[in-house]
Amino acid sequence: MKRKKITAFIITLISAIFVFLVGFANKNDELLNTRYKVYLDGNVIGMISDTSDLYKLINEEQSSIKNEYNVDQVYPPKGFEIEKYLSYNKDITSASDIYDKIKNSKSFTVKGYVITVSSKSTENEEGKVIFRVNVLNKSTFEQSIQDIIKTFIPEDKYKAYMNDEQQEIKETGSIIENIYFKENITIKEAYISTEEKIFVNSDDLTRYLIFGDENANKDYTVKKGDTIESISDENKLNTSEFLIANPKFTSANNMLAIGEKVNVALINPKLTLIYDTYIVEDTEVKYETETKYDNSKSSSYKKVEQQGKNGIQRVAKRTQVVNGAASEGAVIDKENTYMIRDVVNEIVIKGNKSYNYGSANIGTYYDDGSNWAWPTNVPYTLSSPFGWRWGSMHVGQDITGTGYGSPIYSIGAGTVVSAGWGGMVGNSAGNNVVIEHPNGYWSVYAHLSDVYVRPGQTVSRKQKIGAMGRTGAATGVHLHLSVSIGKPYDGGKWIDPMKLLK
Repeated sequence: MKRKKITAFIITLISAIFVFLVGFANKNDELLNTRYKVYLDGNVIGMISDTSDLYKLINEEQSSIKNEYNVDQVYPPKGFEIEKYLSYNKDITSASDIYDKIKNSKSFTVKGYVITVSSKSTENEEGKVIFRVNVLNKSTFEQSIQDIIKTFIPEDKYKAYMNDEQQEIKETGSIIENIYFKENITIKEAYISTEEKIFVNSDDLTRYLIFGDENANKDYTVKKGDTIESISDENKLNTSEFLIANPKFTSANNMLAIGEKVNVALINPKLTLIYDTYIVEDTEVKYETETKYDNSKSSSYKKVEQQGKNGIQRVAKRTQVVNGAASEGAVIDKENTYMIRDVVNEIVIKGNKSYNYGSANIGTYYDDGSNWAWPTNVPYTLSSPFGWRWGSMHVGQDITGTGYGSPIYSIGAGTVVSAGWGGMVGNSAGNNVVIEHPNGYWSVYAHLSDVYVRPGQTVSRKQKIGAMGRTGAATGVHLHLSVSIGKPYDGGKWIDPMKLLK
């Protein structure tokens, strides 16, 4: 009997404990709730029970942002985070209080895309970010890229390339072999702060990517006598850059109306559009003048024994066009380059009779530099001309195509003033030679791979003075030839070398 009572007591006690524990658990279940801790830049700014109310409030209150960007949803700022957890704490912050704290601290965001432009990676170095730009829609950037391409490549040529409809070159002409950007371009969806610049249309983005400033516009009012060439030169532009800034004009020969406003802002492309092109063109090869001396005639005697006639050479070449300008280097396809009409050199007979008066020889002929020689072998091709380029004056003519190490000749007789690296024309010229000619002209030969003369040496017309290279600030193998009247950088005036050599 006693054992039965003990057993009954134990059962009753266990039942009571079980009921107590179940009741305690149920009581604690009532206290344990889902909460959301809100952080801004790592700091807790409150705790809410429902996130949807906060997001709804942000979206409703920020209608001005929705209207400005034409979006349906506005989002919390960068640095906003929510952490879900269970808590017995009944104290919560209202959605409006959290909203006020956010509104007074940081700008809200909209969903868009971040375009990152970086240099391309090499074996030894990872690409570096050059700049970033924000857009609301991918289509804005895609349209802008198309606009940039059509700015630097004639639209008909671009369409023919894209549709694989380029005409085969029969005699002369050109085809595009490849189109690409020098930089790496990546697109990533992101929440973008409204404090940052966000491009919402392709026109503004295109203007920014071409000029470096979306508001780039410098008006010039056309006056009587103005031409596209004269306006360009006055505003440090070349005519190609003028046409880019004023797409309504299709040629440098287009007529201008007096009082018309044109844009003379300097272009400063943020991207580097390159297209590889194969060109076949007929170029004129200037004849040389061969001088023969007749010792029986006085120095004033001159007779043209044979008239000179320029030749015509069909030159096939591959070159890159960078943002609408031919690059410094080009590669000639020698198999498809040939003479159509041979050069006939001019032959001149000059008197060379001297008269001895004591110790002086009077009347002996010397080369006064009036006949200029071409400075490279043929075939060659011309790349960057004399004139403005990206806001800076390119004070020479670039000549390329004859190959690395090919000979460079003096355009006329004279005295070598400088030879070697840098010197009087600066380190950007690399290895260079400067020659003073007897008629007041000076000539500069830059970016040479080797120099064969020394300062103080007298050289003759067409004498080999160096070899073509790409030293100094050169992006391709070429000769940069400059000519000045007077000493360079010391009162001399640069002139277009082609005015002498043509």
